[in-house]
Amino acid sequence: MKSVFAGASAFALTVALAGGAMAAEAAADTGAVEGVIVTGTRMTGLRAVDSPAPIQVLDDTSLQRVGQSDLIQAIAQNVPSFNAQAFGGDTANLTLSAKLRGLSPNHALVLINGKRRHGTSNLAVLGGPFQGGATADLNFIPLGSVDHVEVLQEGAAAQYGTDAIAGVINIIMKDQPEGGMIIASAGKYMSGGGDTPSITANVGFTPVENSYLNLTFESRYHDYSFRGDVDPRAIVTPYNTGSSSNLSRYPQLVNHPDYPYVNNITGDAEYRLHIGAYNFGYQFGDGVELYSFGTYGHKFGQAWENWRVPNLIVGRDGSIPRPLGFQPREVLIEDDYAATLGLTGEAGGWNWDLATTYGKDHVDIEVRNSFNRSLYIDTSTATTPGFSPTDFYAGSFIASQWTTQLDLRREYDIGQAGPMTLAFGGEYREDSYEIKPGDPASRYKEGSQSYPGFALTDAGKHGRHSYAVYANAALNPVEPLKLDLAARYEKFSDFGDTLVFKGTGRYDFSEMLAVRGTASTGFRAPTLAESYYSATNVSPTSAFVQLPPNSAAAALVGVNGLDAEKSRNFSVGFVAHPGHGITTTLDVYQITIKDRIVGSGSLFGSGGSVNIPAVRDAILANGNVLDPTVTMTGINIFTNGLNTRTRGAEFVLTTSSDFGDLGAVNWSLIANYNTTKVTKIAAPPPQLAGASLFDKSAIANLETASPKYRIVGGALWTIGALTVNLKESLYGPSSSYSSRTGCPLINTPATCYKTTIKAAVITDLELSYKVLDDVKVAVGANNLFNRYPDRVNAFLRDEYLRNNSNSYVTQYPTFSPFGINGGYYYGKVTYTF
Repeated sequence: MKSVFAGASAFALTVALAGGAMAAEAAADTGAVEGVIVTGTRMTGLRAVDSPAPIQVLDDTSLQRVGQSDLIQAIAQNVPSFNAQAFGGDTANLTLSAKLRGLSPNHALVLINGKRRHGTSNLAVLGGPFQGGATADLNFIPLGSVDHVEVLQEGAAAQYGTDAIAGVINIIMKDQPEGGMIIASAGKYMSGGGDTPSITANVGFTPVENSYLNLTFESRYHDYSFRGDVDPRAIVTPYNTGSSSNLSRYPQLVNHPDYPYVNNITGDAEYRLHIGAYNFGYQFGDGVELYSFGTYGHKFGQAWENWRVPNLIVGRDGSIPRPLGFQPREVLIEDDYAATLGLTGEAGGWNWDLATTYGKDHVDIEVRNSFNRSLYIDTSTATTPGFSPTDFYAGSFIASQWTTQLDLRREYDIGQAGPMTLAFGGEYREDSYEIKPGDPASRYKEGSQSYPGFALTDAGKHGRHSYAVYANAALNPVEPLKLDLAARYEKFSDFGDTLVFKGTGRYDFSEMLAVRGTASTGFRAPTLAESYYSATNVSPTSAFVQLPPNSAAAALVGVNGLDAEKSRNFSVGFVAHPGHGITTTLDVYQITIKDRIVGSGSLFGSGGSVNIPAVRDAILANGNVLDPTVTMTGINIFTNGLNTRTRGAEFVLTTSSDFGDLGAVNWSLIANYNTTKVTKIAAPPPQLAGASLFDKSAIANLETASPKYRIVGGALWTIGALTVNLKESLYGPSSSYSSRTGCPLINTPATCYKTTIKAAVITDLELSYKVLDDVKVAVGANNLFNRYPDRVNAFLRDEYLRNNSNSYVTQYPTFSPFGINGGYYYGKVTYTF
C-alpha cells in the first residue's frame, strides 16, 4: 500500500530520534534524509520534524544494532518510555511483553502498516508490573521485515482505537521490489546460558510489472539460563532438621546431575522460533492498488517449574517413583498468524482505503516430566505401584481478531496557509477467546504437578463484536499553526458505547522554536482474556485459583464482572533547533485512568497472615480440587478497584559532529521520567470485611516496580568502513513488596519486606566493519560490564530459608528493568545484495 509507505523506501535515519526530531546530518554512509511519517496524522507528506505530536522514528539500521534479533528489545533499547519485560512467571515467561509510558501493555495499540494487530492468547496472569498483558506479541514479527517503526507517544484513542491510551506502535514493513540481505548472528550471556543463534533472510521481487513482493524469514533459538541459588529442601540447614524435606531424608540426592542446584526455575525459558512475513502490492492502471501483507510464526518454548521433593509422591505400597525428585517443565506450542488484504485508490478527489485483517494466536500448553500425585496414589495398592503419565496436555488458549475498516481522506483549499485535510472512516471488529480443557489425567483431582490442566469449568469460548466511526480534521489556519482534531464513536456488544475526542496543536514561533500540546480521552474495554481466564496456579507449597471476574464464584468475594476503563490524557511540550545541528524536544504529560483493570493481590483462604472465609467458599463454588499437600490456598482476580494518575516527561537532544579524517559522530541524549500514583482504592466489598482486594505488592506493581526514570546517551561514530555504536543507559531505582504469607494493605504484618533495586548504568557497545562493500561483520555486548540488579531483600530470603521454602532459590528480583542474566555478547555477519 504505497500511501502507507510514502517515503519509507528512502527512510534511513542513522540514530533513533524522539519527538519528531531529525538529525541535521546523518552518518557519512547514508546522507541527509528527512523521513515522512504516517502515524498520528491523516495529512500526507508530513515530516517527523514538523509533527504536532511527539513521535519517535526508528529505522532498520538502528533496530538491527541490538544483540538478539528481537523486535521488543530493538524498540526498548531505543525508546526509554518503552519498557520490556525481562522475566515472567509461569507461562508468561514464554511470552514476554512490554509497556509504554509506564501503563499496562494493553494500553499501547500495535499496528502493522497502519492496521490493527491481534493480541496474544497467553495472558500474563501472575503478579508483577506486566500483569494482565495480552497485547500483540512482537516476537512474531521478523525484525528483518521492518523498514522502520513509528512510536507515537501520546493518547490516540480517537484516531486508531479506544484502547490506544498510552500511544501507538506502528510497524512499517519493507516494500523494496529488489535486493535483500542475510544476517547470521550468535551470542550468549557472559555468565553462561542463553545461547542464541539466529539467521534472517530478506529479499524483494517484482513478480509482475507494477508490483512488489518482499519476503522475510527468520529462525532463532534461545537456550535456558539459570541465575538461582540452592533449594533448601535439597540440603541440610539449621532450620530443616525436623522436616521431611532435606538431604538427610534422601541422601541419594547427591547423585542428581545438578546437585545442589536441583531447582532451575529462575532464568530464561528455552524456545525455538520460526517466523516469516510478506508484503505485496500491485498497481492497476487506473491508480488503484491491491495490497496484502502478513506474518506466520511457530514457536516451541519450555520453562522450568519448581522442583518437587522425592517423597511428594509415595504409593500405598511405599514406592517412590522419582527417588531424585522431579522438576516439571511447562511447554508452549504456539502458532500465530495474520494477513491483511486491501485496496486503495482515488475517486472524486477522495483517497480511499478498504482493508480486512484476520489474526489468530493458538497456544497448546503441555506439562512434561511431571506426575499427577493423586492419580498415582489412587491407582496403587498395598502391593503394587500406581500409575501416572509423566507428560500431560494441559489445554489450549485461542484468541482471534477480524477487523475490517474503510478510510477516506481528502484535502480542501479553504484559503488557509495550508490545505485542510478531512478524514472519515469506519471499522468493524470481531474478537474471540477460548480455553480448551486438559486431558483427563492432567485435571484428575488436583491435576498435574506445577500446572494443573484446565478443568471443564475453566473451558469455554467467548466472543465480542464492535463497530466504530471516526472523523478527523487537520488544519493549517496560518503558517505557524497546525491543528488536528478527531472524534471517534465506538460501540461494543458487551460494554455499550463511547465517544472519545482528541485535539492536537503546534505553533512554530520561528524555525528555532515550536510549542505543541494534546488533550484526549480514551475508553478501554477489558480483553476477553481478562474477563474469562480461569486456572489454578500452584507451587510446591501453595495453590491459588485465578477466578474469572464474571463468574458466580467471583460474586462470592464481591466481584461482579469488569467495567471498561476511562482515561484522560494531556501533554504539552516544545521543539527547538538552537543551531549547530542541535535538535531538542521536551514533552510533559499526565494520564488519568478511572476504574483501571488490575490484578488483585493474593487473597488467602488458608495459610496467610489474613485468611478470608469467602475465599474458601469461592474456591469450592468454582469446582476446584486443591493439592492436599500445600499449606497455603487462595485466589487472584482481575478487578476495576483502582484509579491511577501517571505523570511524566520525555526529552531528546540530538546533534552530530564532523571530525574530517577522523570521521563523524551522531550524538543523542534521550530520557523519560514517569511516575504512577494510585489515587483511589475502592472500598472492599462486604464479603472481604477486614481485608482488601489489593495488597502492597499489587500497589507496588503500579507505583514503584518500574523505574521512575531512564536516560540513554548515545554516540555513533563512523570512520571509513568502521562504525562504533556506544550507548549508556541509566535506570532509576525500583522496588516492590513481598512476603511468604502475603502483604495486605490492612494490618500489614512485620514480615512484609521491601526489595529495592538501586539506580544502575548499563553499557551497550557494538563495533562493525565493512570487510567488503556488501559484507559487514559486527561484534558487540549488551550490558558490557555484566551488571546485575541488587538481590532480593536479605531478611525475606532468610525467612524463606528458615521455613525451608523453595522461594529461596530466587536471588534477583524478577521485576528488574534490565534483567537478571547480566551481560550478553554477540557476533553478527550481514550480507547485503
